[in-house]
Amino acid sequence: MKHLLSVLVRNHYGVLSHVSGLFTRRGYNIDSLSVGETDNPEYSIITMVVNEEPKMVRQIEKQLYKLVDVIKIEDLTQKESLQRELVVLTVETNRANRQEILALVEVFKGIIVDMTDSAVMIEMSSNPRRIETFIKVFSEYNIMQIARTGTIALEFPSGRSRKENSKESK
Repeated sequence: MKHLLSVLVRNHYGVLSHVSGLFTRRGYNIDSLSVGETDNPEYSIITMVVNEEPKMVRQIEKQLYKLVDVIKIEDLTQKESLQRELVVLTVETNRANRQEILALVEVFKGIIVDMTDSAVMIEMSSNPRRIETFIKVFSEYNIMQIARTGTIALEFPSGRSRKENSKESK
């Protein structure tokens, strides 16, 4: 089962190396990793997706808390959260399929970044499930290049209803 962990750490040299080193030493795998500074430049958030059983995730959390620079860990897997990922891809086009590709970009609410006679570069940001669908649809065309960020996430403020949250995930 995939788990989404948000790890608040001190923002200084070597912290990411210590975290990734822990995963290497213990033989854990990271599916996705994203790091960014918070509103306070002294701290960063490491957002990671790990595909492990809940028991193993608890063990990962225990090991992470042993690192001096780890301040707080949240497992957002079962919590109401906004998750986003960015993908940029270049798709081969020709006269026969250009309009079809442009229509698909519009359906997915993507952005055309660049276009030539033979290729279209598309940017799209959404939840990870929709990103997977987007890539699957465009894989039917010739994807020439693809770059994808890791998932980032924030827990919704308490008091927000599930109905409001579902509007965000569409």
